[in-house]
Amino acid sequence: MRRKLCYVGLMVMLAAGTLLAQFTGDVIGSHDLGPGSKSPITGARTDFCMYCHEPHNGVGGRTPLWNQKLTVQTYSLYTSDTETNRGTQPMMGADSNLCLSCHDGTVAPGTTAAFGQVTMFGSMYGYDVFGTNLQPSHPVAFALPLKDNVDLIASLAAKGKTGDPTGAVRLINGNVECTSCHNAHVQAKDLISQNFLVRDSSNGQMCLACHDPSRQMAGKVNPLSDWATSAHALVQNKISPQANVGSYTTVGQDACISCHAPHNAQGPARLLRGPNEQDCIACHNGGANISPAPPSVFAEYAAPKVGHPFPTTTNPHDAAESTLLNNNRHATCVDCHNGHGSAQVGVFPPPPLVRVSQRDTVGISATDGMSTVAPVVHQYENCFRCHGSSSGKAVRPIYGYLPVRAVSAGDPLNIIPQFSTTASSSHPVTHVSNSSLPQPSLLTTMWNLNGTTPGRAVGTQIFCTDCHNSDDNREFGGTGPNGPHGSKWTHILERRYEFSQAVAPGQLITNLFQNPDLSVNGPYAMCGKCHNLSNIISNASFSQHQSHISSGFSCSVCHTAHGLGGVNPSISGQRLVNFDVNVVAQNGGAPISYNHATSTCTLTCHNTVHNPNGSVTSARAGSVLKK
Repeated sequence: MRRKLCYVGLMVMLAAGTLLAQFTGDVIGSHDLGPGSKSPITGARTDFCMYCHEPHNGVGGRTPLWNQKLTVQTYSLYTSDTETNRGTQPMMGADSNLCLSCHDGTVAPGTTAAFGQVTMFGSMYGYDVFGTNLQPSHPVAFALPLKDNVDLIASLAAKGKTGDPTGAVRLINGNVECTSCHNAHVQAKDLISQNFLVRDSSNGQMCLACHDPSRQMAGKVNPLSDWATSAHALVQNKISPQANVGSYTTVGQDACISCHAPHNAQGPARLLRGPNEQDCIACHNGGANISPAPPSVFAEYAAPKVGHPFPTTTNPHDAAESTLLNNNRHATCVDCHNGHGSAQVGVFPPPPLVRVSQRDTVGISATDGMSTVAPVVHQYENCFRCHGSSSGKAVRPIYGYLPVRAVSAGDPLNIIPQFSTTASSSHPVTHVSNSSLPQPSLLTTMWNLNGTTPGRAVGTQIFCTDCHNSDDNREFGGTGPNGPHGSKWTHILERRYEFSQAVAPGQLITNLFQNPDLSVNGPYAMCGKCHNLSNIISNASFSQHQSHISSGFSCSVCHTAHGLGGVNPSISGQRLVNFDVNVVAQNGGAPISYNHATSTCTLTCHNTVHNPNGSVTSARAGSVLKK
């Protein structure tokens, strides 16, 4: 028996000697707490293994000869309404509990079972201390059995096996633990991200060991489905260390951790580096964090520009919110973009197809204004989340004057009826034009922002973003980002468009633009993108265009920009004629009317009465001015 005990003791000594031999140099890195090491916290004992391990007097029944006092804390666990699996408190003596015995900050390093409190110097880095709130950290210790989901590797729940081909990322006793991703004994297995990772994690390889972008399940949409061809997976823009968005040198290498932080995340859920739009700002602010820098989206929100409204504390975006944004209108980046699928636009597809920059977003069907489209096929479907049948919409003065139209379907802010096939006329956004009338002013090619260089050909349909766009967007010759992020012009319009306004309906218009500049700098530059303004004032389509425009009346007095969402027996509705009743009034007791067949209207505008027979009378003198 004595010989057997000696043999066992010899084996322990040999094992310890082998362990020490493996840890030459800086293999164990900052977990070497011995004096003179490079760790931010060091102790008086030179046998650095003994800070965590004790061959003869380890604590607990399941621990690997553990020496550090175990934490007994109860934690606030990660929660998310998009998380399938539910976390539990880490089991005493299990792997995550061992790690948290130092990293939750409640037990001082060097608090050993065998030697008592070892004298320690220095302190742990703040980002290495997680506290008792584990909400901002990747969840561990799930309730078993693991539940399956469309974005998880199929073998994870079915076989308890990750998809890591090296086998380094693994489940511990069928569960996710700290040691699924971290090896406490080797700091620099990943030479760039020296965070005790079990393998090289560049290009998101560790995340992809459990999260599968290619997975398909009936009736479910995989939010990661286009990750492999997304900008965040592929682009090689250099990342400055000051960006603090990960360890690697390019966006593609950073991959998932450009936006997600495995520990101490700032977002309320999904481990975001910042809540929603704040998660994007580090790279998309036009600064030196990324080289070459992408166009600055956030510059579009700086005064004097006005952009889509960011969420407030009372209406935050949530990934599980309804597609139709009832009473909760906000426009954070992820309402219109999916960071897992969004790609750089190299070729602009014809309207109304969604651009790859908005790939994998959700939207609302133009057919019924209620059904979810996931993912969207057409750009306008995403816009209809807020600008369709949702309740709680409001007019916000920061976007400028809003006309009130004579013909309305009830909710003037619901633009879906205005673009429908039943509208008597509309801009061709959701469908091709159903009008047989000639369009003599329509150009063959849209003008770029400079007003002299031809842009995209005018086709049978247009995008929402052909009008609502950043005023310096790249698609039409600027240097800024594409899309309606923000503009110096009202209603986030790409170009200048003035709205006539009156003191009261029928009375004098207060902002006449007489003999207006018809160039790209003029008051109707937005219309001039697709329409030949010189042709319009030549009276090619209406005999009184020239007199009205030269007198200073805006297009908005007589024409709506979207379409006629309702019907009216007095207004036939061709050519988007739908009067602004804030500017025009009735002619006596007669309803405001327009007859396309005779090109006449019945109304009062600018103290001038328009009569059914085409004559015009001064509202003050009552005399006939012309006929």
